[in-house]
Amino acid sequence: MIEQNVPQANLDTKTRVKSILGGSAGNLVEWYDWYVYAAFTLYFAHAFFPKGSQTAQLLQAAAIFAVGFLMRPIGAWIMGIYSDKKGRKSGLTLSVTLMCIGSLMISIAPTHDQIGIFSPIILVVARLIQGLSVGGEYGASATYLSEMAEKNRRGFFSSFQYVTLIAGQLTALCVLLILQFVLTEEQLHAWGWRIPFFIGACLAIVVFYIRRGLLETQSFKNAQQDKNQPESSMFSLFKHYPRQAFTVLFLTAGGTVAFYTYTTYLQKYLVNTSGFSKPEATQITTLALFIFMCLQPFAGALSDRIGRKPLMISFGVLGVLFTYFLFDKLGQTQDYWSAFWICLAGLVIVTGYTSINAVVKAEMFPAHIRALGVALPYALANTLFGGTAEFFALSFKEAGHESWYFIYVTILISISLIVYIFMKDTKHHSEIKEH
Repeated sequence: MIEQNVPQANLDTKTRVKSILGGSAGNLVEWYDWYVYAAFTLYFAHAFFPKGSQTAQLLQAAAIFAVGFLMRPIGAWIMGIYSDKKGRKSGLTLSVTLMCIGSLMISIAPTHDQIGIFSPIILVVARLIQGLSVGGEYGASATYLSEMAEKNRRGFFSSFQYVTLIAGQLTALCVLLILQFVLTEEQLHAWGWRIPFFIGACLAIVVFYIRRGLLETQSFKNAQQDKNQPESSMFSLFKHYPRQAFTVLFLTAGGTVAFYTYTTYLQKYLVNTSGFSKPEATQITTLALFIFMCLQPFAGALSDRIGRKPLMISFGVLGVLFTYFLFDKLGQTQDYWSAFWICLAGLVIVTGYTSINAVVKAEMFPAHIRALGVALPYALANTLFGGTAEFFALSFKEAGHESWYFIYVTILISISLIVYIFMKDTKHHSEIKEH
């Protein structure tokens, strides 16, 4: 490992890549733990809630998924300030520790039949802890990856945040596929759903030690030496950088609802509406997500050449035009490969947002408040629009108006599109300075 006092401008590509991969590995485990909940909801919902229809139980589990998002702004606020004051490395280490605690709690939680109402209470507390963790993770990791990357390769390297985010979801789905293969349906419902949460807790411990060995970014070190900058705080953020903060919030709104619609909700839609079996739905989403993951670096690299705005605008325009159409067609097909291509088409559209949203946000803020500036508005948008996506979708379905949800998604994407059109291209107006 190189010495901590070597200027970042003097780091060679190998060292930068090593640091970025180290930070990304932790991001993968963080999001694996977060998405395991969504991937295994079909199997554990009955364990925490009274008997009822499958949709009713999924709705209650989705409500707790949304509750976890309530802690994300708090986590973004607390840990964003912590990362700006103590370092990106310290923020990343703390976030993975909290995720470990939450996953371990779920893996050993008693069922509703065993302790009644205390069972879903334990589930809620665990998800609140995980929400706190993920709220801080996004800002710290987006900032770390963007600051570690070379100026002309920031789009490419920062895209690995969503590569590892999607890889975390894929890992959760792969664990589900393996367990579906080796365990019976009854075993998965009875106790098999606990296994992935325990795996996540163990992986988080490994990542804790990896992150302790990361290099700190030069941007953070330089910000610490500048005593004239105001301290990182929510007041300072909205007083000195209100335009940037609200830009992050609204550019995220459409992207995050589209992302969660085409990822976490997609599996339930294939089972609950299209009529695919649980294993078939898992296979379709896993294959589509794998290709989606592979697209991220290519789109990120493209943004380094043509700018960030063209990609975001393409997502906005295509999302407005095709979201309703794609889900309408998906709900009417029972053909395996037709469903796969429709799912993939939606994910290709979303790539225009996911591949570069981290670097776009990081490039808006100076180093002394960057982690908070990236994390807090993003977390607020995620809580309002991403965390409630599955709950709204299932609520519309329960009410008999499932298609209304896709109109809602289209409206949010159109709002973000307006922001994309009028904002500056951060590639050419970046606050991340070379040192």
